[in-house]
Amino acid sequence: MFDYRYHALSLAAVLLALAVGVLIGVAIGDSNLVSSAKNGVVRDLSSEVSGANRQVAQLRAQLASEEAAGDDLSAIAVHGLLSGRRIGLVFLGASSDQIDGLVRDAVTQAGGNLVTVVAVHEPLDLGGIAHQATGTPYAALATQPGLVRHFGVRVARQLLGSDHKLLARVQGKLLSSFDGQLEGLEGLVVVRNDPEGMTPEEARVTGEFEVALIEGATTAGVPTVGVELGSTSPSQITWYRARDISSVDDLDLLAGRVALAFTLAGAHGAYGEKSTAESGLLPRVAGGTSLP
Repeated sequence: MFDYRYHALSLAAVLLALAVGVLIGVAIGDSNLVSSAKNGVVRDLSSEVSGANRQVAQLRAQLASEEAAGDDLSAIAVHGLLSGRRIGLVFLGASSDQIDGLVRDAVTQAGGNLVTVVAVHEPLDLGGIAHQATGTPYAALATQPGLVRHFGVRVARQLLGSDHKLLARVQGKLLSSFDGQLEGLEGLVVVRNDPEGMTPEEARVTGEFEVALIEGATTAGVPTVGVELGSTSPSQITWYRARDISSVDDLDLLAGRVALAFTLAGAHGAYGEKSTAESGLLPRVAGGTSLP
């Protein structure tokens, strides 16, 4: 049976769809309407961007103020901590101008002097060192690698003490760079690079020398600290801790340089931001002195 109500509803739906289509077409064709909408969106976005820029500027000013306050407080915290002390920096492998500068800043701010900066050439050139050590027991290094451990301890003692005869003789082959002067040290900063491109034998000999060098420094009673940047990969903190020396894993941060000053003054532990920083960010201090 034909239903007039159904027919009427269908016709109404068609007419409604036509009306909506006409309105949309008019809207699309109305350039003023489109332009007005676009301008409104642009104004809203510009307002949001301006607000974000103002917030960024405020945060930058706040950060600069807090960094300045941090610098002032750190200077007070480490003032005179290393007063007049002679500090050395040893790179086991390639040197780094950035780390050199950061260590120098930390030591100087604490009243100390970075008097010696050396880089050990790795892998060790046992033949070259033996040739320069002619007339000493170490002239046999090339044929008796068992002497490496004793040689490493001896180098550390000469680097720290007043007798530099052997070190002066072999430095041309042992060291890839030398800056400053040998005048005895009261603190030692060590930067180790992960051995790469060495044969197993070269890695073994070089590793034995590195361990002996650290042993020579620690048994001499000189504060010895292993350092690295927050970005150093692979990290050497585990190696430093295995040698039972203090470590700082975030030298590129202000807190790291403060921690370095305190560890050179006698605080012992692993400091920084990495998971290996067992002692926290900074040594505990009281009355301006460290609490090992």
